[in-house]
Amino acid sequence: MRPESDHPRASPNRTVTVATRRAAPRRAPLALAAAVALAAALAGPGGAQIGRGAPATLAETGLYADAAAGTLAAGVLPFTPQYPLWTDGAAKRRWIRLPEGGEIDAADPDAWVFPVGTQLWKEFSFGGRRVETRYMALGPTGWTFATYAWSADESAAALVPERGARAAYELAPGVFHDLPGRWDCLSCHDGNRTPVLGFAALQLSPDRDPLAPHAEPPEPGAVDLARLVELGRIRNLQERWISSAPRIAAASPLERAALGYLHGNCSGCHNSRGPLASLGLSFEVRLTPAHGPTAETLATAYARSATYRPPGGVTLARIAPGDPDASLLVRRMASRQPLLQMPPLGTQRVDEQALALVTEWIRQAHEAPAEPPQPLRSTRLTATDTLDNRSSK
Repeated sequence: MRPESDHPRASPNRTVTVATRRAAPRRAPLALAAAVALAAALAGPGGAQIGRGAPATLAETGLYADAAAGTLAAGVLPFTPQYPLWTDGAAKRRWIRLPEGGEIDAADPDAWVFPVGTQLWKEFSFGGRRVETRYMALGPTGWTFATYAWSADESAAALVPERGARAAYELAPGVFHDLPGRWDCLSCHDGNRTPVLGFAALQLSPDRDPLAPHAEPPEPGAVDLARLVELGRIRNLQERWISSAPRIAAASPLERAALGYLHGNCSGCHNSRGPLASLGLSFEVRLTPAHGPTAETLATAYARSATYRPPGGVTLARIAPGDPDASLLVRRMASRQPLLQMPPLGTQRVDEQALALVTEWIRQAHEAPAEPPQPLRSTRLTATDTLDNRSSK
């Protein structure tokens, strides 16, 4: 989700390289607004440096040992977050490669620090066809972001223009999926203390949520939190997260899934530690509270008036317990009008499955809990834990 009234600004102390090629296709009004806001942020003293450092083709990034056969290179590890980001129904595959001997610093369990040389990829497929692969790489001076568009025959993927590419795939008659450009990358990845989204302790927990919308079973060889510990690729992780798999503290399985979805889809911008913290709206699930992973949604959105007013000037609650129709969250999730929809970038279609989940959660809700929900349950992490043997817990 993006902010109620503003767009994210780039962090002043982060160096970012966004790799692209030049072109000038049209952009949607909100994408343009995001670009203007980010351009202003990056232009100021100490702002992020924008460059063009990614290879011209996906094959040159090192993802594949044999690009034609789709064979992954040595050291490339698949992973699957338990609360995936919705992108108009795209099927996704994700990979990470850490530099040899490199370790993730997990001293802050909510904002991991990655070693120089880290690379991540995310592949998007629609209708069984690969359409794009997004790429991140951490160099000595900061992160590089790039998007690669697959050819129609899927034989190769080339770097997209700096403003992205419109109408890359037709989702429905007259409705198209666009490929992100330089400012689109930053609008999602520069909204919290770490630009890496979807690769963190909660998302990689072996205690996976069976009700999570669009949940994908981890593919063979996928790494999770336990496997990272076993491989020695993570350090400074608190013992509590080694002995107990992270799990959202919630009043019910339905609430757990709803809070997890909001964390995975909205907290990249709406959180308490990024540029939009002043809005006082966070959908983040933090692992730092003593009682366990708790969603800040309950404290910042539950029964609280929204600062954004939809067309008509009516003030709604961010979340009105028991009344989805009076909840701005539901109204914005259900819209694809440019000035109302949430998120404002990255989707052209309403996420009906998630909308039904969040609507039902709000309908069943009554009032904000006086105490934090259920305490964390002790569950020993083992590398052999799977979706199947965890889903009933």
